[in-house]
Amino acid sequence: MPLFPVLVLSLFPVLVLFLVAQATRIAPVGQLFVYELHREIYQADFNPVSKIYGSVHNDPIVFKCNKQFFPDLPRWLRFTQRHPYDNGFLYGTPQEQDKGKNIIEITVINKQSYETFGDVLIINVVPPVKKMPYQAEFFVPRREIEKVLPSSVQDEIKRDIQRMWGTEELDFVNISNALDHGGRVPLPLPGHFEGVYVKLGSEKFYSKCLLDLQTPQHHKDCEALSKVPGRKFIKLPGDCSTCSDTSNCVAWCKSTLIDLSHPAPPPPAPTMGSGILEAGQDYNPPESPPPRDYFPDYIATVIIPFVLAILLCLILAYIMCCRREGVEKRDGMTPDLQLYHHTTIHCNTTELRSMAGVREGVLQPLSTLPMFNARTGERVPPTQGLYPTDSPHIPLIMAQQEPNVDPLPR
Repeated sequence: MPLFPVLVLSLFPVLVLFLVAQATRIAPVGQLFVYELHREIYQADFNPVSKIYGSVHNDPIVFKCNKQFFPDLPRWLRFTQRHPYDNGFLYGTPQEQDKGKNIIEITVINKQSYETFGDVLIINVVPPVKKMPYQAEFFVPRREIEKVLPSSVQDEIKRDIQRMWGTEELDFVNISNALDHGGRVPLPLPGHFEGVYVKLGSEKFYSKCLLDLQTPQHHKDCEALSKVPGRKFIKLPGDCSTCSDTSNCVAWCKSTLIDLSHPAPPPPAPTMGSGILEAGQDYNPPESPPPRDYFPDYIATVIIPFVLAILLCLILAYIMCCRREGVEKRDGMTPDLQLYHHTTIHCNTTELRSMAGVREGVLQPLSTLPMFNARTGERVPPTQGLYPTDSPHIPLIMAQQEPNVDPLPR
């Protein structure tokens, strides 16, 4: 007996999945379809034992929806979920070509524990139940699509439009985001909304109030109102819109009427011929185009860039090669003291490199002597201090020493 409750609890998720997978909804053609995915239901499915103890977690949940065997939803169906802590909505309006059975796979992801749960929704698109030849579209600027899809908000908007239309026989045809109509993404600040377009239809004709939307005076008033800075708080003389909630107020200048009672006739079908030419007529093939001279294009695209490249190379060659001073001219413009300094550095470097391989039996480098002649290596008495006046070079370092003191040991 104790094993029976454990077996029931272990099979509970499978039973719930089997029961939920059989959920079927009907979507008539031309009418709005909305299916809400409640987080609370799937939250309990992740932890079925918590139902017994009355504790339900509040984990963030994300829904992923797609048509079975397809990566995306049908073209008429859309899904939206603003935040992982909000419910998801499947909504859309099917058309005649969408009739049939649609199997929607729903993947539920718990972002807290990363557990997944699978669900299946079957949507049967059936022929239209009601004829709604008279339709009207209204813009609700202070709403977002997730806030309009719940049934309670839809009823509030419908009641407001029923008072304008003068009839209670209204049904939603479509609800779409203003971004789908070319609207801009609002700033992430309080009081800024995306806006929602709601379309309703009825079998009854428009009221006199709604017919004012088609008058030339209405278009003139709206055009003049668009130039006023504080136009959001100005109401037109012919505006008969009412709203029980300020968030559901419609923009009167963006309301339009759609009369489908007199549909446009389809274009006539093309006349099919026999495909055989009549007797006495010959087939005249089209003439070949006239010849074209491509030589100017060749000059513009090949010759001119090639000539410019050659001129650039010549200029660079002249700058790099023909304007060089040369070693003699450079040495002639350089002071003797600077030339002697650089020559001494090169000579000392060569001498130190030659002494690096042999550590013994080498005489003291001339560069370490107090004063020497760069040409002969002859030492100069320290008392002299300077080279003879006829010497072509001047030593870089002038040694100042006592007369009989040798700076380096011998």
